Amino acid sequence: MRSQFWPGLLLICCIAGCTAQLPDVPSAAARLTGIEHAIVFHESPESMNATAEPKDALTPQQAIRLALLRDPRIQLALAKVRMAEADANQARLLPNPILTIDIRYPLTDSNTAFEPSLTADLLSLLQKPASINAADHRLREAAENALVVVLDVMSEVQETYAATRSVDAEIDNATRRHERLAKLRDIAQKRLDAGEATRLDVLTLDAQLMQSTLEISDLQVQRVTERMTLARLVGQPRSSADWRLSPWEAPADGALAPESAWVNAAMQNRPEIRARIWELRALGEELAAVSFPPLQGGEMGVHGEHDPEWRVGPVATIPIPLFDFGQAARAKVKAERSAARYDLAEQQLEVIENVRIAYATYVHARMALDDAQNKLLPLTRQQVEQAQLAYTAGEADLATLLLAQNDFEATSAKIVELQEKLTVARVKLQRAAGGAGVADQLSSPATQPAEPVTQPSQPATQSASQPTTENAQ
Repeated sequence: MRSQFWPGLLLICCIAGCTAQLPDVPSAAARLTGIEHAIVFHESPESMNATAEPKDALTPQQAIRLALLRDPRIQLALAKVRMAEADANQARLLPNPILTIDIRYPLTDSNTAFEPSLTADLLSLLQKPASINAADHRLREAAENALVVVLDVMSEVQETYAATRSVDAEIDNATRRHERLAKLRDIAQKRLDAGEATRLDVLTLDAQLMQSTLEISDLQVQRVTERMTLARLVGQPRSSADWRLSPWEAPADGALAPESAWVNAAMQNRPEIRARIWELRALGEELAAVSFPPLQGGEMGVHGEHDPEWRVGPVATIPIPLFDFGQAARAKVKAERSAARYDLAEQQLEVIENVRIAYATYVHARMALDDAQNKLLPLTRQQVEQAQLAYTAGEADLATLLLAQNDFEATSAKIVELQEKLTVARVKLQRAAGGAGVADQLSSPATQPAEPVTQPSQPATQSASQPTTENAQ
């Protein structure tokens, strides 16, 4: 018994002497987002009056990098990782020994008794390995939750940038429409002066001009709102936000991988799933730790006595489990594990649904934009050209021309809307797969195989083994 006790105690001391390994969240974020060196922890937030670059132009890549560097939600998540790291280091500390000194003075002619005792919490020592493992799993869960925040912030920036760019395009379209209406109004006035048109044509165009002015005013308000939101996201809430944004570009997609490949990639890379797996593993360690509650209050140590000679020997205090032998504590942790299993299953179902919806939305958005740009827009443009020629020649009335122009303007506005929808659908599909870095492996000029994608290299956030549903059970 003695030969087994001391090696075990020595092993506990060695484990307790180590420090927890902080997960490398920046490297894991770079793998998921495809952006290197964008996650840096700051002890305190930057000044809100900072006017850092860029000042003139803002590209989507710049906006994402600035948001990842400055967003308070990411910094809060990183702070929680450090809190979990402190808990993991705390779990490694051995309990402080308790020194008890007992001095008894003689009431008669006798010796003074002196009894020192040095004891330690027996339960803490026995629970130490499981407590350390549970704290380490909680640390990795916090790291995965931080990655969730990183991906959410990145998606929000991309969607806001797309919305801001679309408003700018809508203002350009509305301005061109206003200019065309102004030219038509001049033509109508000249025809009225020549006796070739009626006053109604001029009044109709005046009403159209006023409606166009009001539409531009509404779009200007929307533009200010979207740019203020974008300024907040990139960490420049007090800037003028009068950046020149990059023009819209079609996603550089070749042949999309099949839906099943996107689902498999999401199941392997989504930090929401990995966080719940680490939680489930932590509860498994906590279940092992609650196997010792009957020893709550137990102590072991060394007791000495001087009266008048010294006598030293071991001392142990062990509760007798007559009433509480840990059944309630174990039942609670088992219930928590069952809840965690169902939480994991629900998250997996949501991820599969999320990927499939995002995939279908993206495919249909590409088809709709292609039809609008290559089929509908040329038809409406030809319609406007023919109507203008007919109206100038006096062969068509103003209503025919306005109807053709309204169709063309509606088509142009629809194309801008579809471009934004395609961008947002692409962003959502990337987020559903686990980040742009994961999605880039699924969308390339080469045709993708129908087989599931290979699991990416292990991020630094992992321990010796990859968290999977099976070993988390």
